[in-house]
Amino acid sequence: MRAMPIIFKTMTIEPNSVVTLTYKLHTVEDGKRTFVEEAGKDNPLDFLYGVGMMLPKFEENIAGLAAGDTTDFELAAEDAYGEVNEQAIASLPIDMFRESGIPAVGQILPLQDNQGNQFRGKVTEVSPEVVVVDLNHPMAGQNLHFSIEVLSVREATPDELAHGHSHGPDGSHDH
Repeated sequence: MRAMPIIFKTMTIEPNSVVTLTYKLHTVEDGKRTFVEEAGKDNPLDFLYGVGMMLPKFEENIAGLAAGDTTDFELAAEDAYGEVNEQAIASLPIDMFRESGIPAVGQILPLQDNQGNQFRGKVTEVSPEVVVVDLNHPMAGQNLHFSIEVLSVREATPDELAHGHSHGPDGSHDH
C-alpha cells in the first residue's frame, strides 16, 4: 500500500477570517512619501476581514494573501478617506466655548450632533465670533501607501462572528 502525501492547506484571506498583519503607512503627494504610522510585530493589526472594519480597497488589495505574504499598494484619496469636502467645515459660535474654554488652532474637539452621533473635528481658525472646525477625516484628500506583511490568517470563531470583530490573534481575548 502506498502512503498518501499529507497536504496542508494554507488559509488565505477571505470573508470571515481573522487577519493579523504588520503595516507601514505613508501619505503620497507628488510621488513623495511621508511616514504616518506603523504596526510592527510587537503590536500588529488584528481584524475580522470582510465585515466593513477596514477600507474596502484595503481589503481588496490583501484578499487571497496568506501568512508570510508581503505586498505594497497605494490607495487614491477617493478609495481611502475621500476627497476634502468643503461642506464639512463648520463655523461654530464662539459662545459655545465660553464655559469650556476657547480651543486652540490644531486642537481636536469631541463633538456630538442632534442625533447623539459622536465625531471629532479639528480647529482650523479662531476669531472673536467663531471657531472654525474641519470635520473631514484627517487623511481626507490624501493618497495612502501601505507596505504589509501578513503574519497569520485563521478562521473566525463563532463568538467573533457574532460580535463582528476579532478577539485577538488566537481568538481568546475577552471583553
